[in-house]
Amino acid sequence: MEELEEERLCGKWRVACGLYNYNLRDIFTWHLLKTIAMGQVLSMLICGTAVSCEYLAVAGVETPMLQSFLNYALLLIVYTTILCTRKGNRNIVEILKNNWWKYLVMGLADVEANYAVVKAYQFTTLTSIQLLDCFVIPVLMVLSWIFLKTRYRLVHFVAVVVCLLGVGAMVGADIVAGRDQGSSSAVLLGDGLVLLSAALYAVSNVCQEYTVKNLSRTEFLGMMGLFGTIISGIQMAVLEIKAIAAIKWDHHISMLFAVYALCMYALYSLMPVVVKMTSATAVNLSLLTADLFSLFCGIFLFQNTFSTLYIISFVVITVGFIMFNALPTYSALPDSGSNDDEDPADGSVQSSPNHLLSTDRDNQRTEMVTAVAAL
Repeated sequence: MEELEEERLCGKWRVACGLYNYNLRDIFTWHLLKTIAMGQVLSMLICGTAVSCEYLAVAGVETPMLQSFLNYALLLIVYTTILCTRKGNRNIVEILKNNWWKYLVMGLADVEANYAVVKAYQFTTLTSIQLLDCFVIPVLMVLSWIFLKTRYRLVHFVAVVVCLLGVGAMVGADIVAGRDQGSSSAVLLGDGLVLLSAALYAVSNVCQEYTVKNLSRTEFLGMMGLFGTIISGIQMAVLEIKAIAAIKWDHHISMLFAVYALCMYALYSLMPVVVKMTSATAVNLSLLTADLFSLFCGIFLFQNTFSTLYIISFVVITVGFIMFNALPTYSALPDSGSNDDEDPADGSVQSSPNHLLSTDRDNQRTEMVTAVAAL
């Protein structure tokens, strides 16, 4: 009787966690490995932007809006041009006529999120930024719950906690290595900017997930390029004219700007592919390792101090990411299953509501080929 009672309790626990009828073969799939690999590619691209920013700062160049403008301009040239040549009811004229204000809000949130987090470095410490930047994950989960009707299992919440513990280990390593230094003036303002940036990133990511899963990746990137270029261009003209005029251009500075812009362009181009494979929340969990890649580069390029806590942090975050992606979330909203080669307007393509985050393998392959071709 005791064995039966123990088995029954174990069964209830597995159902609550979402593990019922799952075994290791169901969890450790090729799709999961591909998701992990692509998530780390995104982290390495962020590392490339961080290293180029570090070198620009050493050279006395601080023009965050100019750097953002270059990225949005590349998106405009590639993806907005594709939208301009598209025929049918999803061409750029119809998109702007029906949804221009939605994409304006999305573009504004993305541009200001990038600007706020860069500005925060002037007022607060690196440690505070690393900790508070994680605020994007709970905000993103709440927004996904409300607007995308995403429902999480217990294992997903545990996975988020594990990832945040990994971030804690990384911050601890920074303190041990003496990297928790930064401006101590107006710390509250700096921390507020980080929290604002995290909230804006969450808004942008939710918009991205809805758009790439229900409309198309090209539409998202094309509209982001259009409105991002306009908004960042206006803000750059207002705030950074003097800073840009003071830049002493040479091959070294030009190459750093080019590396930053290309890494950001690749990041924006590939991220919707990974979001469609998983979710915006899962992608942000994988991006927690970006700081670690930057730290590893800093050890070789900037002679930063190494700590074994960095390795522990990387392993813990990776374990949490695997836990989050091992089991799918579910939603009451149907997934159109659209891709860049289909027009979802007729609503003919629908998938099971219990598998919103499970995309068709052929569509994933098409998205991947399109992304690589765009690069």
